Amino acid sequence: MPWLCRHCAPEPCGCARPHRLEHPELFALSVAHVDADAFFAAVEKRRRPELAGRPVIVGGGTRGVVSTACYIARLSGVGSAMPMFKALKLCPDAVVLRPDFAAYSAVAAEMRRLMLALTPAVQPLSIDEAALDLAGTEAVHGAPPAAVLAGFARQVEASLGVTVSIGLARNRMLAKIAASLDKPRGFAVLGSEAASLLAPHPVTLLPGVGPAQARRLAALGITRIGQLQGLRPAEARRRLGEDGPALVARAEGEDARRVDPRREAKSVSAETTFAQDLSDPTALEAQLWPLAEKLARRLRETELAASGVVLKLKTARFALRTRQARLAQPTVLPDLLFAAGAALLAREADGTAFRLIGLGAAGLAPLAQADQPSLADPDLPRLVARQKAIDGLRERFGVGAIKKGRMFFF
Repeated sequence: MPWLCRHCAPEPCGCARPHRLEHPELFALSVAHVDADAFFAAVEKRRRPELAGRPVIVGGGTRGVVSTACYIARLSGVGSAMPMFKALKLCPDAVVLRPDFAAYSAVAAEMRRLMLALTPAVQPLSIDEAALDLAGTEAVHGAPPAAVLAGFARQVEASLGVTVSIGLARNRMLAKIAASLDKPRGFAVLGSEAASLLAPHPVTLLPGVGPAQARRLAALGITRIGQLQGLRPAEARRRLGEDGPALVARAEGEDARRVDPRREAKSVSAETTFAQDLSDPTALEAQLWPLAEKLARRLRETELAASGVVLKLKTARFALRTRQARLAQPTVLPDLLFAAGAALLAREADGTAFRLIGLGAAGLAPLAQADQPSLADPDLPRLVARQKAIDGLRERFGVGAIKKGRMFFF
């Protein structure tokens, strides 16, 4: 049985009791999924060593939600997207920290740099996870992908102070599933046994099967992946709709997607939950400007631009409203993002009480296409120059070094 020592690979094992990772196809597989463990909380603990043994929750105020909970907090039942009030009931001694996305992005960029040293085929999937294809890299590294990935996991922990879980398989979907099987500090392999291993699991293990689709499948008597396996295409289409054959293929462990380093992020957005419900239009607009600045910063960090904006509002009764508008051209300027969002907000601020507001990019374009000179907007070059000056000062002296006048008008 092929094996390697996770404590030593890609070097020869020098352990008295090696931490063995073994699988019949261990040295034949090359597609990996890397997922940082409780990433936001891990970065915060690296910055604050005194929190090492304490439960940490990264998220909003008492009316917000949990962004990330460390594994100590998770032992109490705290999970991502859980309302903060519920999380604090489950874990009242938790240390709650507001998200610091600039710090998380900096660590994520370093982690990505280490990934690119392994292979150019790196597809970021979010700030803390990515798909990699190491096919053809054995001659470069002098070791098979599995051994190189084990060394990468140790390097990330030693140099960045965060841990990762790795899945290794023949395709992206199986690699992602494998990465979730052995967290934290995990390394799992799925080979030709994947279909039989998946069979007893609930259908929600399959990417793309959320609660709504799971309920529809349950109404048909399908709750386990094995019940999907083996359905012929015609029967799958008849019982499950046009997407049925594709769902069956996933259940059988098939995934034709390649690791594509050129693929853009799916979405970029920012939102905030209010300490108290807001209905006043001026008060709501005051909350929109910092979101526009945050959205602009995140777009620049991901080297993307917004072709449009989407406004998100959640009422006091948790009803969700989303409104979109196209922009004349892609932008990363907070002034333009704010103006488009404010126009949408003006039509929705009708006295309804809202608990949350968000602003996101509706359509993404390469950063190089952003804010090009236009005869239709002669003031644009001045706005671009001003924003570059502001960004430069904030880079030197901190995000809070400069605030726009509208921050003080409301």
